[in-house]
Amino acid sequence: MAEATVHAEASKPAGAPVPTDTQHHPVKLYLAVWGWLFVLSTCSYLVDYVGLHGWLRWTLIVLFMLLKAGLIVAIFMHMAWERLTLIYAILLPPLLVLVFVGIMATEANYTLLTRMLYYGGGN
Repeated sequence: MAEATVHAEASKPAGAPVPTDTQHHPVKLYLAVWGWLFVLSTCSYLVDYVGLHGWLRWTLIVLFMLLKAGLIVAIFMHMAWERLTLIYAILLPPLLVLVFVGIMATEANYTLLTRMLYYGGGN
């Protein structure tokens, strides 16, 4: 492997620029994301510590979870620097699945209500 590198370097002209195909992101960005992940995790734990209940509790927990997942996907999986088509190809299908699950849940409630109304609810 070292011989192939030596031969490749020997075939370049003396004043040829060195290709910089690699992309380096500043460490400051990663440290800021780590900090935000820590803050969001702390907030999600505080939801339980404070003792919130019901829809508010679950809404806050899911919100913090989605924010953390979004940061991880965008920065650590380098999705923020990808082409828009790749982002759509990866993120759009799960979003559509959530929409369809919501539609099915609404339809299930309507079906249950209709059955209870017309069939008497099992009384």
